Amino acid sequence: MVEEVETKPVEIEIGGEKRLFDIENPKLPSWIDDKDLKSGGYPYDKKLDDDDYEEELEQLQVELVKLQIWQQKSGARVMAIFEGRDAAGKGGSINAVKMNMNPRSARIVALTKPTETERGQWYFQRYVSTFPTSGEFVLFDRSWYNRAGVEPVMGFCTPEQYEAFLKVVPRFEKMIVHDGIHFFKFYLNIGREMQLKRFHDRRHDPLKTWKLSPMDIAALNKWDDYTEKRDRMLRETDTEEAPWTVVRNNDKRRGRLELIKHILNAIDYEGKDTDVIGKVDGKIVCRSEKFLK
Repeated sequence: MVEEVETKPVEIEIGGEKRLFDIENPKLPSWIDDKDLKSGGYPYDKKLDDDDYEEELEQLQVELVKLQIWQQKSGARVMAIFEGRDAAGKGGSINAVKMNMNPRSARIVALTKPTETERGQWYFQRYVSTFPTSGEFVLFDRSWYNRAGVEPVMGFCTPEQYEAFLKVVPRFEKMIVHDGIHFFKFYLNIGREMQLKRFHDRRHDPLKTWKLSPMDIAALNKWDDYTEKRDRMLRETDTEEAPWTVVRNNDKRRGRLELIKHILNAIDYEGKDTDVIGKVDGKIVCRSEKFLK
C-alpha cells in the first residue's frame, strides 16, 4: 500500500526570492522549468542524447562484467556507497552499475530505519554485517552517512552523536580500505530547481508516485540545513584512504556514465579496455575539495 503524503503549498526562498511551490499543481512553474538543468552551477546546457547514452552505457557495462569476472577469479571485494539529497538519482545510478552484473555476486544494500535492537548496537554494526565477501560487489543506497545528513537535520540523533560520528568515521573507513576492500564514496549533487522538478515528477507520474515520501516534503524548507551538513561532511570525512567523489547529477545520463568510468579507471582488472572507458569528465566528477572551492 502506497503511503498517502499530505502536500500543501510551501513558501520557498530561492535565488533571493520567495516562491510558492504547489506540488499538487500538475503544471510545473516556469521559474523551475527554465532553470532546472543549470541549477547548482551545472556545466552543460543540454542533456546527453539518449541514443548516445545507451550506446556508451552498454560499452561500459561490458567492462563492468569483465571487472566482475576478475573479482570471481581474484576474490577482490568492491564496495560503493551512494549519498545525496532526496531525488539526487542514487537508485538509478546504482541500477546502471548493477544492471548486467551477475546478481549472485552483486547486490544492493538499502537498509530501512533501525529496529529497537539495532538502535542499541554500535552504530556501524548493522552496516558491517552487509559488507562484501570474497568476489562480491556491494552498492549502498545510502549508508552510515545518514548520521551526517538526514539524522541531524531531522532531529533523529543528538548533537553529541553527530559530533562523535564525524570524529570516528574516518578511522572506521581506514580499516575498510586497509582490509583490502576497493571502497568508493559517491555524493550525487543536484541543484535546487532540479530537486523541485523531480519531486513534482514523482507527484504526477503514476509510475513514480511511490517515490514521494513524507521525508521529501519535510525537506522542502531544509535546503540550507542539508547544504551545511553536506559541506561539513565532505570537509571532515574526505581522506586519502577514503576520498569523496562528487558527481554533478542534474543530467542523470551523464552522471551515470562518468560515475561508472570512475570505478573502472580506479581498479586494475583483467581484460581492461582503457580506450573504451576513456577519461572521466572533470566537469561532472571531481574530488570534494574541488567541489567545495
